[in-house]
Amino acid sequence: MKRKLFYEKYKHGIPLLIYAVVYLTWFYLIENHLEGPYTIIHTPLDDLIPFCELFIVPYLLWFGYMAVVVGYLFLKDKEEYFKCCSFLFIGMTVFLVISTMSPNGQLLRPMIMVRDNIFTDLVRNLYHTDTPTNLWPSIHVFNSIGCHIAVTKSEKLRNNGLIRRGSFVLCVLIILSTMFIKQHSVFDVVTAFLMAGILYHVVYLQERVIVKAVLRPKF
Repeated sequence: MKRKLFYEKYKHGIPLLIYAVVYLTWFYLIENHLEGPYTIIHTPLDDLIPFCELFIVPYLLWFGYMAVVVGYLFLKDKEEYFKCCSFLFIGMTVFLVISTMSPNGQLLRPMIMVRDNIFTDLVRNLYHTDTPTNLWPSIHVFNSIGCHIAVTKSEKLRNNGLIRRGSFVLCVLIILSTMFIKQHSVFDVVTAFLMAGILYHVVYLQERVIVKAVLRPKF
């Protein structure tokens, strides 16, 4: 009985678990078994953005940000959880398809660190574990936007200005971090915004239009 009640209460987490396995497996295959040629992504604006190792902090906070937002919605706001997952899953799948069909990379990372501190050490570790390939559009940027949208849309958080403002600040810092630690090109960031805008219309605005059409009185 307890197992059945547990399943009924948390079964909405099954699609998340399934997609996590699919995404990680697909990403592993394109990172380790997909051969080029790679399209090098670069814009003139990239050369104007200085390297700043301090931005490794918000970059790494992205992982916690994602886990906290999705976890909170999973436990407290099931309706918004499904919308957030739909938004994230579609965008991440588009990213995987692009990376499979058009392998890409960048050459923005500094050859030598001009400073030596704990933050540059963290950047070096990131560079060592994460290759500068298959970066377009930036999932760091896209998912941060998706999580912040979910925070602002959640009825449970609507009156919590501190959390909403904190989410916005962290979202902005994460987006900036992708460029300041030379992990992503400006092009990756802009295209992530464009994809987020399209999917916001599909997942959030379009649903509102459909609901209004159904509920509008017929005279």
